[in-house]
Amino acid sequence: MKTVLAGLLIPFLGTAGGAACVFFLKKELKISVQRALSGFAAGVMVAASVWSLLIPAMEQSEHMGRLSFVPAFVGFWLGILFLLLLDCVIPHLHVHAEKAEGPHSKLRRTTMMVLAVTLHNIPEGMAVGVVYAGWLAGSKTITAGGALALALGIAIQNFPEGAIVSMPLCAEGKSKGKAFMNGVLSGAVEPIGALLTILAAGFIVPAMPYLLSFAAGAMLYVVVEELIPEMTEGEHSNVGVLMFAVGFSLMMALDVALG
Repeated sequence: MKTVLAGLLIPFLGTAGGAACVFFLKKELKISVQRALSGFAAGVMVAASVWSLLIPAMEQSEHMGRLSFVPAFVGFWLGILFLLLLDCVIPHLHVHAEKAEGPHSKLRRTTMMVLAVTLHNIPEGMAVGVVYAGWLAGSKTITAGGALALALGIAIQNFPEGAIVSMPLCAEGKSKGKAFMNGVLSGAVEPIGALLTILAAGFIVPAMPYLLSFAAGAMLYVVVEELIPEMTEGEHSNVGVLMFAVGFSLMMALDVALG
């Protein structure tokens, strides 16, 4: 159980470490740097969705023969629609955006910026949770190394995310301590979501392929709706594309090497 708890905390520690950058960097991150970090995060999440979630989901459904894609297909679309629902009902504001998304709200701008990243982190926590749940359930397609690879990959891409949250908040007038805490809190949803997913998966082990692909769909929604537009914004967007490739190849290598 200690292995699982450590794995669930790894992504959160990545966010907290990134948020701590507010104490060491004097200025807000440059647009080009943020674009590169968004591309890197997108690459990690796409690779994790494929190697750590969708492929294991289909492998667990091999007994269905030619219909082995059905659980992955259904779960994937449920994940997409779930994030679409959250996107519509939670007021949030992306970094550099002028207009908030979701229902009209009187929440402060900084609060909605934190909610935007929290919304982003929900599927990541679910992904780590469902993979560890699969390992605990004795799935032959999920190993402890594979679960650790996913947790490490999410943690690596969470590091810049923590900085992207805390530093703009500091630039907008929050103290460094409060900006750091907001960055940390935006990642707190990950271990909580992961633990809840493990508890749920323990009761519905046969639904594991659906849960794996659900997390993949939710993560890919975030990639396409948020990260890709951020990494291609403005001129010279090739840095975002290159960092996407770096993140994708790194996560792919981690999954194969540790899985």
